Amino acid sequence: MQKRTGVFVASVLFSLVATSAQGAEITLRAISAFGKDTFFSQRFNAFVEKVNAEGKGIMQIRVIGGPESMPPFEVGNAVRAGVVDFANSTGVFHANMVPEALAMTLAEKPMAEIRANGGYALLDGIHRQKANMVWLARVSDGLDYHIYTTKKPEGSDFSGFKLRSVPVYRAFFQSIGAAPLQVPPGEVYTALERGVVDGYGWPSVGMFDLGWQEKTKYRVEPGFYNVEVSFFMNQNTWKKLDATQRAFLDKQVAWVESQNAKDLAIATDEKTRQAKAGIKTFALPESQVNLFRAKAYEAGWAGIEQASPQNAQKLKALFSNGR
Repeated sequence: MQKRTGVFVASVLFSLVATSAQGAEITLRAISAFGKDTFFSQRFNAFVEKVNAEGKGIMQIRVIGGPESMPPFEVGNAVRAGVVDFANSTGVFHANMVPEALAMTLAEKPMAEIRANGGYALLDGIHRQKANMVWLARVSDGLDYHIYTTKKPEGSDFSGFKLRSVPVYRAFFQSIGAAPLQVPPGEVYTALERGVVDGYGWPSVGMFDLGWQEKTKYRVEPGFYNVEVSFFMNQNTWKKLDATQRAFLDKQVAWVESQNAKDLAIATDEKTRQAKAGIKTFALPESQVNLFRAKAYEAGWAGIEQASPQNAQKLKALFSNGR
């Protein structure tokens, strides 16, 4: 009888341990601000696959949708409120809550240096305080924005050009004489076709995902800013993670940020592809390059300074090259 009782107790204990181990697994509800098959979701897709493969019993990610299920500019609010736990997005989309997030787009230092010099900790803390979200990882680093046009520019003065814009570089476009227009991505092709806009600002990659190469004739060099896509997490969910889950997540974050080293080669390949599609490079005269880029960063930081004078200079010292 004692032997049978011992076996029973052991089996119950084993069951309890197994249940406890299963209960330790957390499933994160995630969303992407970018289409599933577009360039800016590729690293997110790879991250989710890797976490789910290696995180059994620790962490899983369930993707509930993309921009078809939630407008990109609502993703930040969804993370803040805990509607979702995790997002593949950009600070550009929640700058209404955290205007300092635009510093990530103005960054001239690589993410590894920003983590080392305290810039990451500062901006992560601002996100936690203002938006109840954790800035987990940066998953694009070193990709420029460019001006793309349907007609040949004459230099760094874009007076007479109507350019599709977003808030992060609207002031810059105005400073070079262009008329910025806010057009949803899904309407840009038609706007180019009908002459509603003469061009647009866009990263050095991704135009082929939208078919815009068919209506684009020139890419202006040099580029400007540093295209930022990041992972963000609801702070309340992050606080619930135990030590094992946080260590696992940190390991996955380190891996995904290591993939940013591929960005330069990706941009080079993309420009070759653009050339084959008939898009010509319009290089600004050397005498205008420095002024063109200076105007870009001056306008960008002025916007942060206006919205957050208490943080702008601290962020600029840690993110920029001191121009």
